[in-house]
Parts: sequence; C-alpha cells; structure tokens
Amino acid sequence: MTDPNAIQPSALDQLPDRDPEETAEWQASLDAVAREAGPHRAAYLMRRTLEHAEAGGIALPKLLETDYLNTIPTAAETAVPGDEAMEEKITAWNRWNAAAMVTRGSKHGVGGHIATFASAAWLYETGFNHFFKGKDSQDSPGSGDQLYIQGHASPGIYARAFLDGRLTEAHLDNFRQEAGGNGLPSYPHPRRLPWLWEFPTVSMGLGPLSAIYQARFNRYLTNRAIKDVSASHVWAFLGDGEMDEPESTAALALAAREELDNLTFVINCNLQRLDGPVRANFKIVQELEAQFRGAGWNVIKTLWGTAWDELFALDTTGALVRRLRQVPDAQIQTYQTRDAAYIRQDFFGADPALAEMAKLLSDDRILECFHLSRGGHEARKVYAAYKAAVEHKGAPTVILAQTVKGHTLGAGFASKNANHQMKKLTVDEFKTMRDLLELPIADSAFTDGVVPYGHPGADSPEVRYLQERRAALGGPAPARRTHALAPLPAPADKAFASFDKGSGSQNVATTMAFVRLVKDLVRDKETGRRWVPIVPDEARTFGMESLFPSLGIYSPKGQTYEPVDRDQLMYYKEAKNGQILNEGITEAGSMADFIAASTAYATHGEAMIPFYIFYSMFGWQRTADQMWQLGDQLGRGFLVGATAGRTTLTGEGLQHADGHSPVIAATNPAALTYDPAFAYEIATIVKDGLRRMYGESAPGEDPNVFYYLTVYNEPLPQPAKPAGPGIDEGIVKGLYRFNTAESAGLSTVANAPRVQLLGSGTAIHWALKAQRLLAEEWGVAADVWSATSWSELRRDAMEADAALLRGEERVPYVRQALHGAQGPVLAVSDYMRQVPDQIAQWVEQDWSSLGADGFGLSDTRDAARRHFGVDAESIVVAALAQLAGRSEVKATAVKEAREKYGL
Repeated sequence: MTDPNAIQPSALDQLPDRDPEETAEWQASLDAVAREAGPHRAAYLMRRTLEHAEAGGIALPKLLETDYLNTIPTAAETAVPGDEAMEEKITAWNRWNAAAMVTRGSKHGVGGHIATFASAAWLYETGFNHFFKGKDSQDSPGSGDQLYIQGHASPGIYARAFLDGRLTEAHLDNFRQEAGGNGLPSYPHPRRLPWLWEFPTVSMGLGPLSAIYQARFNRYLTNRAIKDVSASHVWAFLGDGEMDEPESTAALALAAREELDNLTFVINCNLQRLDGPVRANFKIVQELEAQFRGAGWNVIKTLWGTAWDELFALDTTGALVRRLRQVPDAQIQTYQTRDAAYIRQDFFGADPALAEMAKLLSDDRILECFHLSRGGHEARKVYAAYKAAVEHKGAPTVILAQTVKGHTLGAGFASKNANHQMKKLTVDEFKTMRDLLELPIADSAFTDGVVPYGHPGADSPEVRYLQERRAALGGPAPARRTHALAPLPAPADKAFASFDKGSGSQNVATTMAFVRLVKDLVRDKETGRRWVPIVPDEARTFGMESLFPSLGIYSPKGQTYEPVDRDQLMYYKEAKNGQILNEGITEAGSMADFIAASTAYATHGEAMIPFYIFYSMFGWQRTADQMWQLGDQLGRGFLVGATAGRTTLTGEGLQHADGHSPVIAATNPAALTYDPAFAYEIATIVKDGLRRMYGESAPGEDPNVFYYLTVYNEPLPQPAKPAGPGIDEGIVKGLYRFNTAESAGLSTVANAPRVQLLGSGTAIHWALKAQRLLAEEWGVAADVWSATSWSELRRDAMEADAALLRGEERVPYVRQALHGAQGPVLAVSDYMRQVPDQIAQWVEQDWSSLGADGFGLSDTRDAARRHFGVDAESIVVAALAQLAGRSEVKATAVKEAREKYGL
C-alpha cells in the first residue's frame, strides 16, 4: 500500500537542481511556519510570494482559485465620476417601473420576470452611465459597444427606456402583448423590436457564445481593413445558472487565445437558477473563477459590499475567510432570510475565533452584511470592476458579481427559491418597496389596487442627468440602427453566366460548382472583399483548399510557422488579414461567426456576405437553435449544406446521412431553402439572393432573410440551362419544367400515358433515368421538372390561401406551373417524403411521392437508393402504379416491372 504521507514524484524531478541546499532551506522555512503559525499562515505567505513574483515579472503558473473575497480592495477603488446620489434615484425609478410593468401585466396572464433585474440593476445602471458607448460615440461611430442583455432582465431595460423618453406608459402596458402592433416583446428580440434590441439572448448559452464570436468578428473587420472597430467593446450579461449551458463556455479558450480584451462577461452571481440554488452544496463563484482562469481569462470577483470591510479588518486569524470558503451557496442564501441570532450561531459559532469576532458586531451590522451588502449592489464596486475590465489588456475579462435575487423587492421575494416564477407584488409590498427606495409616490396613486408607473418628469434632474450621460457616451443604448446603406453593386454577370453552358463531358458535383462560383465572386472588385467564407475544419472535403493561398485563413497572429505544405501550390496560409474563417471542429462556433457577419450591416453599418458551408447533417440538426437566433437577429447570408442527402454521401452511414435538414429548415420563417440539382440553378439562386439581401429588393420582399442551399458531393454531368422564358423565375420560385419526353428525344406512341416527374437535388438524375426507362421499356411519356425549393412553393401557396381569405384572387405558383400538365405527379428527393409532400395539397393532379425515410446506412450510392426505394427503377414502378390506378396501363405492368428490376 502506498504511504499517503510519502513525497510524491514531481515533474521538477526531471530537471537538475543547481542548488539543492537552497531548495531545502526554502522548504524547511515553509515547514517551520506551518508548525509554528499553522497551515493557513503558511498558505498566506505562499500566496503573497506568488503575487510578488508575478508583479516582478517572474513567469509562474497562476492559481485557479483565490479566496472568497473581492479582487479589488476597497482602498484601491476610485470614486465614481458623476453624481452617485442621482444615479441611485434613477436606479430606484427603474426598479419600480420594471416591477410595476410585470405586475400590471400579470392581470392579463402574460407573466414576466421581476427578480433578475432587481438583483442586477446596478450592473446595468453603472454601465449605462459610464461605460456603454452608443452608436454615435466619437471613437466608434456607427458601431458603439455591443450589449448582450440577460433575457430575464428585459423589464429593467424597458423601464430605463421609459425614463429617458424612448417608451411610453402605453408601451409598458403592452409588455408581452404584441399582437396589436404596439407591444413589447418578452425578451430581447430584434425582429420584434428592431430599433432597440440588437441581440436575442434568452435562448440560454447562445448569448455568451455569440458575444465571444462578435468580439472576434470585430477584430476580423479591423484587421481586414473593412472598418476600424477597435474601440468597440462587447459586454455580455449572464446568469450564473446560465453558465451550465455547454455553449456558455464552449469558446472561452478561443477568446483567451486570441486575446480578446475587447470583451467582458458580467455574470450576475445571485446564486440562484430558475428552481433553486445554482450550486446548493458548492460555490458557483469559485467554480467559475477556476474555469475562466484555467481558460486564460482575467477574473474580477466583486462579492462583498463595504459593510464587510469591518469584518475583514477584524479577521486577524483568517477564520472569516476560511469560513466563507466553507459555507455552500445554499446556506448563504439561507442567511439572507434569517435573523441575527441564527447567523451568530450557524456562521460565527462554527469557529471560536469567529465567535469572539461576533461579540464585537451589532445585530444591525450582521444583518446589513448578510442581508444586503453585496458587491453587485454598490455602484462604486461595480464601477471599479468595469474600469479594471476595460483597462486590462491581453485577455478578456469576466466579472463575477455577487447579488441577491429579488433585491429591494421585499422579504417575500429576496433569495426565495420560487422568485423566478413570482410575477407580481401586492400593493402593500409595493408601498414597502416605495419607502425603501424613497420614491415620491403617494398612496392615492394606487387606484383600484393598480400599481402606478413612476416618472419624475421629462425635465426632471434625473432624466436630464440620464440623457446627458448617454449623450456623452454616444447616444441611447441598447439601440439597433438600420443604416442607410447603398445597395451593393451586383457582381459581373460573367460569374453566373459561365454555368449556363453546363460542364460538357466533365462530371462536376454541385458542391464543387458552388465553391467555383464563390471563387469567382470573391474576385469581384466591388464586392469580393465583403465575402466571409466560414467552414468548420472541412474545407478540403468541400474542395476549398484552393482558396487558402489566395484568400488566406484569418489569424490575429498571422502565420508564425512555416507550413508543412509550403512547397505545394495550395498550401495552408494563415494571415492577419485572412478572409476565410476556418473554425476547427465547431458547428456552433461557425454559426456564431455567421451571425456576427450576417448582421454587420446593422451592428457596424458594413454589409458583409457570409457563406457557411458544412456537412448538411451537422447544421440544422445540431445548431437549429442558432439558426432561429440568426433569423431573430435579422441576419443575411448563405448557409450551404454540403455532402447533402440520405444516400449521396457514400459509405459514411447513419450519423452522416441527411434525410431531414430541409424539414427542419422549413420551420424557420427567415430561411429560404433550396435543393438545386444543377450548377446553373445554384448560380441563379445565389445571384437572386445577392439582389434580394444586398441589392435592390422588390416591393414587398423582406431582405432580412437567409438562404439554405443543399449541395451534393456526387460528380455528375451538369447540363446547360434550358432555353425559353420563365426558367430563372421558376428556379427562384421553386419549380420549372426541365424537359419533356419529346424534348429529351424519347419516342413514344401517340397519346401515350404520361406522368410528371418532380425531382430536387441529385434525385433529378434518377428521374431522368426513369424518364428514359419509362419511354423505352414501358411506352410511357414522362416530363421531368426540377423542384428547386419545395418550401418556397409551400410558402407561396400559403400566402395565396391567406390572400383568398382576405377576398383577393390569387393562384399559387405551383398550381400555375403545373396547370395543364397531363397525368399524375410523382415527386422524389434524397430526403424523407415529408419534404416534397409539403406542396401536395396545392397540386391539382393525382399526387404521389418517394423519399428516403428512416435511418441512414453505410453502402454504395446505388445500394442505398435501392434500399430506400428512390432509384430510377423504383421511380418507374411507382409511376406505373399511379398509371395503373388510373387504368392507363395494365395492372400487370407493375408486377412485371418489379420482377424485371428485382424490386
């Protein structure tokens, strides 16, 4: 058995000790201190020595945890510039109106959250008065700072906008009541309130992830000389419970690695999540400190208010600090609700030294410390933390601010486990709150038991002070600005027209066709530099390695090494002004990149054209929540689901076989989903997308959309674009006739049975083969249609239905396109049948569909397609079955075909 007291091997044993005697003397000195003064004194000396060494420039590993104390001592704090008393009055009005708004709304049953803002009020107010730059700031014009507001704190932000005149009482009374068109969304939602909110944050975990990539994208814009936004700072306000979401901490190392000192996380550590303590038996602040320090962040702990200074001054033995580290969060929460006698017994009674200390403290001082005095509730301490954060260079900063959830809302709210679900205060509770906040609101203002809003007046000292502070910082915040940007000039037609002639005898995958198109577009003199290629470590899979040396991979450090493939034509080139964002294996990080780039037209007044290319299986399936975030943030750009389809990515199997991404994409109102079959279709769709999102959109068109294109890795012949009118319109709207049996040169008898084959993506090639088999072996004429977008056909048809209910006559495009087409319709795609079935109810002809439903599997393409019953022979059998049901072919033909093809 190993002796636990034996000296364990050390990594330092591998290194020669040039003076073992000196080393032994230091160790003996430490042992002597531990014997004579105790291990806590020894630990204190070691900490002091390490701090002294670091201050002297001696490189040492950092400790991951520090004591449960404020990082910035009171003596090191600077006075808050401005009028602290005035800021306290403003904060009181905001607290009141936030609670009043939610309480008044509760009578309509719409709910709302009160306790979060109550705990975080000073975290926001200090920033608004002294730090958060507006869009008109002199050092960051058009951009300002980017504020990621904690979703549940939105009532406090509305309350402040009401105080400064941006919102009215009518707005506040329509909180969570938007159907009438004059309401306030429950949480930060740019699509619902686009002049105020920039970033949607209530889908927890996405705020911190997006904030990191926004700060990183700011550096990208600056380093690429698109726009100098080096003075912009990104602030993310988060809850300590929210940090359990994996996305919350997924990119911490990226932020530290790229030294994003333009980023600050402010974590409201009220020690409570939605149902109870965040870490009931542990300490969330210590856990987060270790996590962020380990990732390389600068950590500032703002835990205790000034009332604690007296207690720490009395702690000559270190017993108080030790006890604070021992007490779990749930017990600190309990202290906040108990009387002084309980705290004396449970907290101070645990150590004789603490018991002696408690004798020197009055009950009032004990209650002040344990009930009220938190670092996050004092403007001076919050200001000191923010000042230290923006002045720190070389790393991002996280501020761990301890607060009380429900602070100032009264004993019924503060630190109660259920306060997240508590939506209102009683009139008596409001009156108690009024007295605590010293607000001039008369009892007579409570008419019929309804709590009034409070406002000191548009010309009051409070409002003038608030507006003066915001003017000095560059205008209101938060604020989203719709910049009057000139439309981007359309790229030269040559880049798109080159695909119209087809590929001749060369087989080309549509993935490669898209990459080739982008290669041409990034060379455009006017708009080429605005493209932002994003890829999650699969660029070579998608044939993008040729872009490496020409565009460069973005790295804030450039390339500090000689790449192993430097002697090759397509070598791996990193550059400080690189254009490609090659993110490593992170779909979530790549989506966060895309969101930042796709909204730069609003955030910074710079239109950027992102395209994010990924395994289609790993896009919507993994990061659909971020795609909703993208739509909510009014993002624009191209998502490209490559290696698409259930059967096309040969051999990869179930976990890579995408048969459903268009189904998920169809649920997003901002997503325009296309499944193009041919290279010229891709060119036409991208050209129209650039026009709609970045150029001259047509009347009634919403430019705040994004495109999802599925492309395939199967090399196939790329035909020339068919001649004739309406082809481009059909490609964009979702359906056009590619050929007829006659135009395909297939001979059938006069008045032969006819069927309409609708195919999307790679499936159109199976339909074309089936067209030939039907003609040559069964005497059936088939017309082949390319369905570039099932979901756009459905969207148009639904809009036509809605118009009909309004008394307007409108025929869905899919019905117009298929009007007069003879025979039944058979639709097929490399996705589940639900994808083409989206349009079934609007097709006048008999409808049937084939699809790759179920789980994927590993095999050859042909075998997989036969397995799912979507190959050309399966299409023939299904078409014959439709015709037999109409008595247009013999019933025996279906059986004969099955046997002939081995189905």
